Amino acid sequence: MPVEQSSAPSPPTLTICGLAEIAGHGGRAVTHALSLLDPGTPEPDGFAAYGPHHRVTLSFHDAITPAEGTTLPTRDDVAAILAFGRDIAAPAGGDAQHLLVHCHMGISRSTAAMAMLLAQAEPALDEDAVLARIATERPQAWPNSRMIGFADELLGRQGRFTAALGRLYARRLAEAPEIAAFMHANGRSQEISLAEAGARDAAPGAG
Repeated sequence: MPVEQSSAPSPPTLTICGLAEIAGHGGRAVTHALSLLDPGTPEPDGFAAYGPHHRVTLSFHDAITPAEGTTLPTRDDVAAILAFGRDIAAPAGGDAQHLLVHCHMGISRSTAAMAMLLAQAEPALDEDAVLARIATERPQAWPNSRMIGFADELLGRQGRFTAALGRLYARRLAEAPEIAAFMHANGRSQEISLAEAGARDAAPGAG
């Protein structure tokens, strides 16, 4: 009797967006959604257009250093994001899943979250490849470095994730140098330093 061959699980569709874009994805059969919101922000109305899906909401600011009135992302927040991701894989032969991650603008918290979820789901993928995939999905990506730092630790990436993030930052600054002034003005100078290190690391002959 022939042995029935089971098909491998289909990889999930990945969508990154901001608050204003949520409703526009209502017809795309989203199965899982992760909302990353500023504390006190009401639940987005855009999800009313969606069919049945599983959604988790976490609340913290898009920041990397302490400041009055600021709720920083924590190691526990990142652990919760990774726990959410472990529930997403479709069963063999089942329907493909569609994961949507959003924050307010779809630039920093959401791209960091999607990067760590992809790194967890595909452990053989190196860190530069993970971040290149995120940049392809969301060209304006500037993942939150504090979140990536926690993910680096929790996923056992041994600093490689943060180093690759610096190289992504360096590429983004080469494309849009004005980002540096914004980051300096908003308490994220550490990320510009990381970009400078990334540029040196990526320079011909480095290492």
